[in-house]
Amino acid sequence: MMSATPFDFDAPLDTLRIIIRRDRGDVEMVKLPWGLKPREGDSRPFTVIRAEDRVFPDHRCLVPASEFRHRSQGKSYSFSLVSGDFFYFAGIWRPASRDWPESYAILTTVANDDVAPYHDRQMAVLTRDRRMAWLDHSIAEGELLQPQPAGSYRVKRLRAAEDQPALL
Repeated sequence: MMSATPFDFDAPLDTLRIIIRRDRGDVEMVKLPWGLKPREGDSRPFTVIRAEDRVFPDHRCLVPASEFRHRSQGKSYSFSLVSGDFFYFAGIWRPASRDWPESYAILTTVANDDVAPYHDRQMAVLTRDRRMAWLDHSIAEGELLQPQPAGSYRVKRLRAAEDQPALL
């Protein structure tokens, strides 16, 4: 059974998380680590990819979440949909290579008005009614990967006890 959980941007990269993807026409859920193989000369995997002006013709995935967390000026904040519903991040995954496991990264967009006071970018959020459009390529990336309208997120400052990695 799938469970949408908080997504903490500071979570360890080797933490496994459920992603949803197409496999030969069927939809499947698999657990993969976050972070694609570093480029030549880089030592750290890349975890996010700017979505603007790009196309993603294959290896698309969804990452279910109930909220996302960002740290800003030493304080941690939680962002969840005002509706209370869970959502998905638009992502891509890559098959394993000789020296890197199968893994995924999340696409980013410019922050919406709710997130902008805390960070200039945010992960590309898809509501449940738009999730299959990402997997099925039924709406162009430029139209689909847009920030949510102002007032979409409930913003909460996390206390120290809540400010712990929440990926399961």
